[in-house]
Amino acid sequence: MLALPLMAAEKPRAVVIFYTDDLGYNDTSTYGCDKVPCPHLDKLADEGLLFTDAHSTNSVCTPSRYSLLMGEYAWRKKGMQILPGDAKLILPTAEEQASLPSLMRQAGYRTAVIGKWHLGLGRGTGPTDWNRPISPGPNEVGFDHSFILAATGDRVPCVYIENGKVVNLDPADPIRVSYKKPFEGEPLGSTHPQLLKPWAHSNGPQHNCAVIDGIPRIGYMTGGKAALWTDQDMADRLTEEAIKFIKESARMGKPIFLYFATNDIHVPRDPHHRFKGKSQMGIRGDVTVQMDDCLGRVRAALNENGYQDCLFIFSSDNGPVINDGYFDGSIRDCKGHNPVYPMNAGRWRDGKLSGGKYGIMEGSTRVPFIVCWPGHTPAGEVSPALMSQVDLARTLCELAGADIPQGALPDSRNMLPSLLGQDTVGAPYIIEADSGRTLAIRKGPYKAYTGGKKKHLYHVTDDLQETRNLADTQQEQADQLLRELQEAAKEKK
Repeated sequence: MLALPLMAAEKPRAVVIFYTDDLGYNDTSTYGCDKVPCPHLDKLADEGLLFTDAHSTNSVCTPSRYSLLMGEYAWRKKGMQILPGDAKLILPTAEEQASLPSLMRQAGYRTAVIGKWHLGLGRGTGPTDWNRPISPGPNEVGFDHSFILAATGDRVPCVYIENGKVVNLDPADPIRVSYKKPFEGEPLGSTHPQLLKPWAHSNGPQHNCAVIDGIPRIGYMTGGKAALWTDQDMADRLTEEAIKFIKESARMGKPIFLYFATNDIHVPRDPHHRFKGKSQMGIRGDVTVQMDDCLGRVRAALNENGYQDCLFIFSSDNGPVINDGYFDGSIRDCKGHNPVYPMNAGRWRDGKLSGGKYGIMEGSTRVPFIVCWPGHTPAGEVSPALMSQVDLARTLCELAGADIPQGALPDSRNMLPSLLGQDTVGAPYIIEADSGRTLAIRKGPYKAYTGGKKKHLYHVTDDLQETRNLADTQQEQADQLLRELQEAAKEKK
């Protein structure tokens, strides 16, 4: 089935990006893992278009999120890596530079970010004061409403922040946060192991600091007891906030742009009790089922509140990691499962990938990617189009009719025909980055990069695991791609 032609003046009443964390290409039933049932994601794929060669821009979270919202490769910015929980805002405000949320707002959409932020808060050189309104943040970037985690679930501060203010903060119990030294008298994972949940013992010094809700975190925190989140309730709380935003917007008669960023399946993995044992792969599989439940509830709320005309995009910020900070049984419970390639019969099975979070191989950035817009995307089909999340910003803003200023969204291209299944080739090229300084270029079936002093060239269509380096036997092809990578890295559109 072909996607229906898009009328020039037509735009969806709702645009939703459902952005998961550390979800591998093969971590759900939808992409081939029958040990982790995800009926709501299966339904999304049945009603929409599933992509098999779509990529985040980076194999770690902060840079991927920056690229998604700014339409710009994060590696163009100095020091753009995983941020601590008390980092300053790395995005420009709407007054400084246009972004995906600010342009969607300009186009008439009510905009919101719910969930994981991890792009910094506030400005200046001093420590963040969590006891006063924190600015600038998501609202100044372009979101009308924000309900966020400052960073990740495994980093302090372990509180929700709504429109710049810590939720439920007691002024008599002020919050203090440090990433340098502990606060006197506060228990740590390293000194008070008896306080930890059985699965939450750290496998290294990084995740062995402040103990919040029985889980040792990265960084130190004291105060704010009434504001602390409960990990098992986090997925529900974020979903409830998203539903609240949808209902409020419907009452206002407003079209919406919702960026919903889950903490699942990032560590710490602490699923609500109703999801425990719901997969065949332990705690990591169970939080994936929990993530799927959130997806179903958000989609149901959209339909119930008049947003059936919704362009819904599902993806992940980077490739998977199984054991990342805690002895949570994830390796034992995976039972041979490889999250970057299907090992069981499923909807889509295209061979084995290699890599994962932090790396440069295909499994590091090739992520689940499903698009559903009733009447526009074909239902239940698969697309091999080469796609990058950096292109979502311009695609969505042009679809919404935003007036994009010169210089905004500099690396982003309008890929609407590919997004809707009308084109199966996709981007002319994409650039991928690892957690360090390595860049790779994908163009057609080839991938090239320089690792150390060694050139790498792979024909990823024939060699998904990237086991056969062709750089020596196809020198001209390798050199040409590496020249194009060098030029693209210099280029600002």
